[in-house]
Amino acid sequence: MSATVLNSVRRGFYLDSVALMRLSREVGAMPDVREVALMMGTPANKRILQEAGLLASDGEGAVGNDLILAVCADSEEAAAAAIAAAAGKLEGPRPATQGSRAVEPRTLRAALRERPDATLALISVPGEYAAAEARRAIRSGLDVMLFSDNVPLEEERTLKQEATARGRLVMGPDCGTAIINGTPLAFANRVPRGDIGVIGASGTGMQEVTSLIAMAGRGISQAIGVGGRDLAREVGGLSTLSAIDLLDADPSTRRVVLISKPPHPEIARAVLDRVGRSRKPFTICFLGAPDLQLPTNARAAPTLKAAAEDALEGVRIGSGAEAIGKSLQPRSGAVVGLFCGGTLAAEAQLILLQAGRSVASNAPVPGVNHLADATAGSDRILDLGADEFTRGRPHPMLDPSLRDDKVRQHLADLGVAIVLVDVVIGFGAHADPAGELAATLSGAPEKRAHVVASVTGTEGDPQVRSRQVAALERAGVMVAPSNADAAELALALSRAVG
Repeated sequence: MSATVLNSVRRGFYLDSVALMRLSREVGAMPDVREVALMMGTPANKRILQEAGLLASDGEGAVGNDLILAVCADSEEAAAAAIAAAAGKLEGPRPATQGSRAVEPRTLRAALRERPDATLALISVPGEYAAAEARRAIRSGLDVMLFSDNVPLEEERTLKQEATARGRLVMGPDCGTAIINGTPLAFANRVPRGDIGVIGASGTGMQEVTSLIAMAGRGISQAIGVGGRDLAREVGGLSTLSAIDLLDADPSTRRVVLISKPPHPEIARAVLDRVGRSRKPFTICFLGAPDLQLPTNARAAPTLKAAAEDALEGVRIGSGAEAIGKSLQPRSGAVVGLFCGGTLAAEAQLILLQAGRSVASNAPVPGVNHLADATAGSDRILDLGADEFTRGRPHPMLDPSLRDDKVRQHLADLGVAIVLVDVVIGFGAHADPAGELAATLSGAPEKRAHVVASVTGTEGDPQVRSRQVAALERAGVMVAPSNADAAELALALSRAVG
């Protein structure tokens, strides 16, 4: 069936990427609408829309400060209705006004006039402009959380060098999670205040560790995201080193957890050398990294769950995987993981790999094959938040429909024993991801595979973790206490292969 693609351009209309993704999801649920993308008209974004088949002639003339509304629908009428609905929502409730003048600031300078006591700027603009805005904030005496992505590596390094020289902190680019002075920022969870500090080059990794600590009754002093590339050689771990300095000097932080995928060896040595000069105990969770020479005040944690348990000084989290799944019979076949969180996908890969399984992924950790090189019968772990799945569409933490389609596909696959998923809740995430998954399972015509899940989040989150767990369990999903436990449960239920 042929489709209609329509574009509408709003000149000089900026909206941050999270708001745009949410609006895309809402409009995408309209009848006969196939795809929706709301993106700023930068050259990079127009290339993404072009590759996705969503760029029409009306959108080609957009520039960086313009907003493109792009819709693909079954008919011109449906596409026009979706464009009208999006435009209506954009013209919805406006900022609070004082008389006839809007008081919501439109520039950093105006924001500082409104809030001269501000100490942190959260920046979410197209990547081409992000470093310049962050630099203005740093020079105004602010720390920065840089939500924006697509910032060149060299720009990231020079920005962080200037921040370090000025005694300021840059979290990011592409920093999606932080908890500062008890306030969750972007994709984060409501956790108690406490004495454990967390530094992470991983958003969902930080969410998992902070949520597990909260589940055990402890709290977080600060959770500082540094951006996924901070520990690359080109960047040099500059924000990680600054964050260690901050938490080392913070009297409310008694111990610190470091979380990252494998750092560059040279940068790992520099970071661990700085850790060794601290009087505080550290937990080092460099997922998939080779054995490292740790200072005497640090211990290694092979998984996010192990990192949380070490920070809790040996308190055990949850129960064993075998106990949870003891009523089920193992099935012959592969484990297919469908993940919203990239670090959670990496943790699952490592657990399967260390059990001697053949594993493939679109975002492989060391020792795991790329999907293109997967062997017959391999376990397959997909990071659905990777670029190839999110170009021109919302992240699966906001819109789980992409994963829903893949769940249906794999449930009846004769070669699949387990479908393994993560459910990530908290501020910024979908309002009811467990409900969406439960509805998908109830509508599946045939279910051969077991479904195993974990829920990353807390009782204080808007979705309420216990309600999410209950919805999954009612749908027949085996819910483990942590992502690591879920991977172990998947192993326990899929050992009888061949």
